[in-house]
Amino acid sequence: METIILAAGKGTRMKSKLPKVLHKVSGKPMLEHVIDAAKSAGSTREVVVIGSGAELVKKTFSEVEFVMQEEQLGTGHAVLCAKEKFANSTGTVMILCGDTPLFTGELLKNLIDAHEKFNAAATVLTAIMPNPKGYGRIIRADNVDFEKIVEDKDANFEQQKIREVNTGIYCFNVQKLFDALEKVTNDNAQGEYYLPDVLEILRAEGGKICAVVAEDYRQTLGINSRIQLAEAEKILRQRKNAELMLSGVTIIDPATTYIDFDVEVGQDTIIYPNTYLEGKTKIGADCVIGPSVRFTNMIVGDNVTAQFSYCHDAEISDGVTFGPYVHVRPNTKISANVKIGNFVEIKNSNIGEGTKLPHLQYIGDTDLGAGCNIGCGTITVNYDGKQKYRTKIGDGVFIGCNSNLVAPVNVEDGAYIAAGSTITEDVPKNNLAIARARQVNKNSWKDKRG
Repeated sequence: METIILAAGKGTRMKSKLPKVLHKVSGKPMLEHVIDAAKSAGSTREVVVIGSGAELVKKTFSEVEFVMQEEQLGTGHAVLCAKEKFANSTGTVMILCGDTPLFTGELLKNLIDAHEKFNAAATVLTAIMPNPKGYGRIIRADNVDFEKIVEDKDANFEQQKIREVNTGIYCFNVQKLFDALEKVTNDNAQGEYYLPDVLEILRAEGGKICAVVAEDYRQTLGINSRIQLAEAEKILRQRKNAELMLSGVTIIDPATTYIDFDVEVGQDTIIYPNTYLEGKTKIGADCVIGPSVRFTNMIVGDNVTAQFSYCHDAEISDGVTFGPYVHVRPNTKISANVKIGNFVEIKNSNIGEGTKLPHLQYIGDTDLGAGCNIGCGTITVNYDGKQKYRTKIGDGVFIGCNSNLVAPVNVEDGAYIAAGSTITEDVPKNNLAIARARQVNKNSWKDKRG
């Protein structure tokens, strides 16, 4: 079972420099949703027909095959562009649209099963639309058997009242499809080669045509504008939240919780309002996330508590507590049972187990050991205006408030640094480092100012 995905349209109503099928919904391009659904339904090969923005689409997807449609001459012409790719194919080919990110693998599997059960030449997925305007109407003989599809602009007054519509999703016997496509003409209001015309041709030749109605029309909706993109985002968000809650995750307010399609969350985790879980984020069990947390491509262990924080492209181990107002930046690994307080930023660093960063620290390009206590206002000075340097801090180190560690510098195990110090040289094991000017009090200085 192979798949052709039509993704050559310009998407002019999106008003965008980005190809329509690359616009993201629920954290990934809508074309990726379509490819994933096809694979989930059992597709062994995906061929994407591209046109507008072709090079950018190619750069985004490497696991599929591509075919160019140089001129936009209709859906039938788009499929015909892929004919050579299927010269040796047999069995079933599924036709999908690259701008329909809401259907599921289960929906497509049901379509394929029906197609094969009845040994059909073609099977079309239909939907009952509340407002069918713009869609091709399904015409049934005696209101039962499929007869034909009439495009919206070609439909007469009575046909326009029909609410069962063509979703643009099909299964075909692959060789019968391409044989029939050669017979399609462009004698219609748009002057285009319509793929639905293949159904009438196959029916006239004695082939069985099936029409399978989707249970929920919303799964078949296409995206043609930013308004429809937002509507699809809402539908997928509701679907994802429901999936997680059914799996044992507590979401305090689903209406204000935004979780991308590929995010994973463990059992008995509680998610508070205004939380955004994005990209490939994975969160363990028994966590408390939020309110007002944004995680992007994060790996988070069990029993983690986070609030009012932004973390991206980093790893947080079990039992970590942090927030409010923490920024964890890329290439950071925080070990188990670390305590991070308010107004802390960590970047490209490794934080050892049980270390405490209570408040007001910047830790950048640092390897920080286990069991350390880092005083308020401490920063690792990692940039000299040209290059970044690393700071190395051993286990059990105590750093006093308002200290600056000027990299590259190495503070060995058990060392102490006095408050207010600016450390520019290595500190040996178990030493106390004091790096500040001796205090001098000027007697009667105020009076001498005159």
